[in-house]
This record gives sequence, C-alpha cells and structure tokens, in this order.
Amino acid sequence: MRALLIALAALCLAALGLATPAFAQDNELARWTAHADAVTIVRDDWGIAHVHGKTDADAVFGMVYAQAEDDFNRIEMNYLTALGRVSEAQGEAYVSQDLRARLYVDPADLRQRYEESPGWLRALMLAWADGLNDYLALHPHVTPKVITHFEPWMALAFSEGSIGGDIERIKLGPLAEFYNQPRVAMLEQGQAERALLPTGSNGIAVGPANTTAHHALLLINPHTSYYFRSELQMTSDAGLNAYGAATWGQFFLYQGFNDRLGWMHTSSHADAVDQFIETIVRKDGKLFYRYGKALRPLQQQSVTVRWRAADGSLAAKTFTVLKTHHGPIVAAMDADHWISEAMMFKPVEALEQGFGLTKARNYADYMKVMELKANTSNNTIYADADGNIAYLHPQFIPKRDDKIDYRQPVDGADPDTDWKGLHALNEAPHLLNPAVGWIQNTNNWPFSAAGPDSPKRDAYPRYMDTYGENVRGLHAVEVLTGKHDFTLDGLVAAAFDSDQPGFHILMPALLKAYDDAPSEDPLRTKLADQVAMLRAWDQHWAVDSVPTSLAVYWGEALWETAGRARAAQSLTDYALVLALTSEGQKLKALETASDKLTADFGTWRTPWGQINRFQRNTDDLVQTYSDAAPSLPIEFTSAQWGSLASVTGPKPSGDVKRRYGDTGNSFVAAVEFGPRIRAVAVSAGGESGNRYSPHFHDQAPRFTTGKLREVYFYPDQLIGHTERTYHPGG
Repeated sequence: MRALLIALAALCLAALGLATPAFAQDNELARWTAHADAVTIVRDDWGIAHVHGKTDADAVFGMVYAQAEDDFNRIEMNYLTALGRVSEAQGEAYVSQDLRARLYVDPADLRQRYEESPGWLRALMLAWADGLNDYLALHPHVTPKVITHFEPWMALAFSEGSIGGDIERIKLGPLAEFYNQPRVAMLEQGQAERALLPTGSNGIAVGPANTTAHHALLLINPHTSYYFRSELQMTSDAGLNAYGAATWGQFFLYQGFNDRLGWMHTSSHADAVDQFIETIVRKDGKLFYRYGKALRPLQQQSVTVRWRAADGSLAAKTFTVLKTHHGPIVAAMDADHWISEAMMFKPVEALEQGFGLTKARNYADYMKVMELKANTSNNTIYADADGNIAYLHPQFIPKRDDKIDYRQPVDGADPDTDWKGLHALNEAPHLLNPAVGWIQNTNNWPFSAAGPDSPKRDAYPRYMDTYGENVRGLHAVEVLTGKHDFTLDGLVAAAFDSDQPGFHILMPALLKAYDDAPSEDPLRTKLADQVAMLRAWDQHWAVDSVPTSLAVYWGEALWETAGRARAAQSLTDYALVLALTSEGQKLKALETASDKLTADFGTWRTPWGQINRFQRNTDDLVQTYSDAAPSLPIEFTSAQWGSLASVTGPKPSGDVKRRYGDTGNSFVAAVEFGPRIRAVAVSAGGESGNRYSPHFHDQAPRFTTGKLREVYFYPDQLIGHTERTYHPGG
C-alpha cells in the first residue's frame, strides 16, 4: 500500500507538470515501511508529537517525520544553511554565506565520517534520512526548495543545535572580499543586526533542600529566535524516553529532560574560537606561511558553490580555499598578513553527545557522555531524580598560554600561541550540589553561579570567561537567595519575576541629573511629570505600566548616545554607558524617549502592553508585521534591562510603530524530578508552522503572559488529551 501511495503521488504530480521528490528504491521503501510499522505518533491537544518506536532508530524516524509534518520548510532551510547550499534556493547574494559553511563542511569528508561512525549512530542517521524522505514521498504537495532526497551523512552537517553556531563568528564581508566575491550589504547588515539584538538564556536548578517536596527542580528557558525548535517527546523500547526541544531537523533534543534527569544549555562566553595572524611568504610562485623559523605551505582546497540564477538555472563558482594548521583563511589584514580561524569541528562526536545525553540515567552517565568534548558554545545546568544539581562549562576548551590575550587575533607565527590540547572537564569551572542549594546561569560568568559557593575566578585561566557578570545574573541571584520553599509553580514565578535590575543601576543617575539641572533649564519643566513618575516607579514591568515604556525608550536612547551596541548588557557595559554620558545627555535621552512615544502613540503616557506585542501572521520564515493586524500584548521586557523573561525584535520602521517580538523566550519549561516527573511548558505561538493549523497560534496567550501548560509526559496523561494516534503515513 505504501509503495502504491508513493507511486500514485508521483504520477499525479507528473501529470500536472510539477516536480517530484526523488523516487524511492525498493530497499528504501522496505526500510520506510518497517520503520513506519514500528512507530506510533500521538498528537496531544496542543499538537505536540509523542513518538514511540520499537528501537531508537524507529523513534528517530518518527520524530523527524513528525517535525516535517509541522514545519518542513524550517528543516530544509537549516540544512541548506549547514550544507552551504542556501544560494541554490535564494540566489547569488548568498554565495559568501555558503562559502563560509563550506570552509568546514565538505560532502566527501562527511560521507567518509559517516562510514566510519559507530554502527548505532549510522543506524540513527539512516533512520533520520529515511523519515524525511518518506515524508516527502507521501506529501507530494510539499515542494522542497533544493533537497529532494536526504542522505544519511547530511545529519553530520548540522550537529550544533545552538542559536548561531561558532561558524557565524566569521564575518561575511571580509570573507567575501578575501575570496574575490562581491560584498552583499543585505547579508552583512543582517549579521550585524543579529549581533546587536539583546539575547541570552536562563537556566536554574534548585536542590531538594530548597524545595517543599524535597525534589530537584530545573528551569529550561532558552532565549532564541521564535519558532527555532520543535517541542516533542521521543520514546523507544530500548530505553529512550525524553521530552524537550529539538532544533528543526535534528534527531536529538537540544534542551529537555527524561524520566531521570534534565539539562538546560545557555550560550557560554568561554573562549573556544580564536583567530591567528598568518604571515604570508611568496616563494617560487607558491604561498607559504611562517611558523617559528620554518615556512609551511598553505593548504589549498577547491570548493564549488552553486546558485540559482534569475532565469531559474544553476550557475556555479569555484573557489580555492586556503588553510593553515590553525584553520581556513577568512580575512586579510594586508597583503602579507591574513587571518585564519580556529574552531572545533567534531560532527560525529557532537551527534554522539547530543543523542547520548537524552539516554543518560544519572549524573555519572551524563558526565561520561560529556567526555566526548564536542560542545564549545554552551554552559549546562543539570538536575536529576537523585537530587543532584550541577553546573558544567563547555567541554571543548583548548589549553593556551594565559599571558596571551586571545580576545584579539594572535600571532600565528609564534608557536607559543598554538592550542595545546584540551582541558579536562575538572579543569573548567564546575559545580555539583553546592551548599547554597541552587545554581543559575544567564550567559554570565560562572563565578556567581551558586552565590557564595561559586567557582573562584582566580582559580581559572582568563579565557574560561570573556564576558563577566550581567544584569540577569543579578536578577537570578535575587530570586534564589534565601528561598527554601520552592515548588514547581514557584520556580515558574521566579522565571517571570517582573523586576528589572538594570534600571536599579541606571535610574539613580537620571534622577540625579534632573535634580542637578539648573532651575532655568527648560527640560526641568518639560520632563517634570516623567521624572516624578519614574521616581515613584519600582522598576518592575507590567502590561499596563507607563513607566516601563518610558524607561525602555530612555534606556535605548541612552545606549545610542553612548555609542554602545544594543546587545550590551554586562555590568561593564552599564558602567561604560553611565560614564560615557553626561548629566545633560541623560536628560536629553529622556526628552528623546518622551518625544518618540508621543510621536508614535499620541502621548508619552502609553502603557507597555500597547507597545510590546506578539504577532504571527504568516508561516514565512521571516515574519512581517503590521499595526493593523491582530496582535497580543507581551508583558515582559528585554534581557537588556535584567528581565529574566525576555522579548526583543526588530526596531519599528515605516508605518509600524509597535514593537513585535521575534527573539527571547521561545521554549520555556520547568521540571520537578520526583518519583513521577511533573513538568510544565510553553512554546512561542504554537507547535505547527502551518498558518491554517489550530496549533499555529494556540499557545500565544499563554506564551505572552507566562502561563505554562501541563506537559503530558506519561501515557496516562494523554487520556482525554489526544487528538490523533497514527503511524507515519497513516
């Protein structure tokens, strides 16, 4: 029957003159059928997939099939980005972005790595490809942009599940310039704008001694772009039973929990990516770089990038990528000094680690998987049913000479700047069951993770943290300190605590500036009501709060006056903003904020909820917003001001005056590890990427107000909450 359905679908599309996915071979059909027969998908009343398979490979087949049902578009775009093939869909403007990916991702290399992978991992990758190909064969109305047939090795191209992998640190403009590719202002501006958005994530673990039920608690609160991950559960008869968020198209849960333990990743500021200045020597028509007293030949690799031309045909350009032992050349300082980029590339180990964590049964199991050292970008907050809570730093941290400042490009000709192996896990900041009974990380340094029981800064090399403390870190410590009666609901309340510690730091300077202003200064009269309101304000956000609106607009004007990036939210940045602006400029920023609010909304006395909104109009990957279309108020503010719950988005422009969130809180969950797991969660908008689905927008009212819903972790919880039970293709 399955073969007949696929054949009929292909014939119908052919009769209509439409493109069809690559037709399945008999051996593929047999595998697809076997997997589908072994998989059951239950959709709950929020549209979330609960996937069960006989084997782990069956579960992988089912979970990626379910993801494709929800949003195949995001899956394909993630892999086009990872494989360096976006320009095949979107044109020549994306060639430099694809070249950046291809500096590391070589299909021939990934095929070889796939063949050399452990047998169990090859089985999962094959099941992954089978699930996507089966979906395409059974859904002929879905037209891929480029990838009509997924191959198992492709899973290795996208083994980093974080928001913005290490490769995005390579700037597109200088890369394009070096390889004689036209710079594309649109892409460079997009990269710059993403870097300016205040982002982050929050993880909190509370030990049994600080909870009323004496069970460990875990907060999972990533701040990513909206709709970045799929919420689901995957189980198997082989012991898999995990729930959480999978980055679209990946077959492991990036953040989540199983029936024994849970994990939350926060972006780290440990230095694991470095740039080296290579001294170039030209000799006998060949290129060399200096290393110590020797000259080494530059390695060369031919890379061909294809792009979609205006007439629909495919054009191509071949680049000669240059590399040193540090990494590929990504920019030039001048004719004789080029920049190479050193970063981790361990795709097999990264997939092993990503999936292995979902099956860990205890802290020892979890740490054994972490020994793969295939994570550069994330801190981890951990909790389990044995009552353990833990903090882990990234596992891939190169050893370096701590006297050298790696925050800037270093001299690649000096062997002393080379990486000297990797740190052991116990050589990085870490915590297990601190006496204070809680752990937090908000992308800040690890040296306040457990208050008085935190790791000590002077015990570690400087490169273990390049950032410092931030205002959300202050807030997390505030809501945790001295509290010994946490419940699951209490942890959620802490995650949505409305205080904004950033304004505790900033507001006294504004009030002093006003008080110090000469009596004849016209701003004293113009701003009298605004200052009186801010003076009486408690620095907490609320949907009906006018001072929140005024303070946010003032803070942004102050940041702009100081010339600081919008994303700057460390305590160092706060000190710089205050130091770089005079009292007169602080008052002028308040005038700017008042005038802007009045111009856009008719009065500066505009409540925050009338400005800060959630809107999901279409199923496009990039949303467009309209003040005339329906939207919901979002009560919380940006991470920039120390709010733990966070929302940010593009600056309003043109006819759009309101602010529409597209980044910040995305998937939020809280878990209690008792004899029986209890969890609550919410996702931005809804699980489905199809605007006609009832699950496209059904979670939005809860998302915007922090009202998390019950997670159906056990089969008995699905009774009365099941919309559909089926096999893939059924």
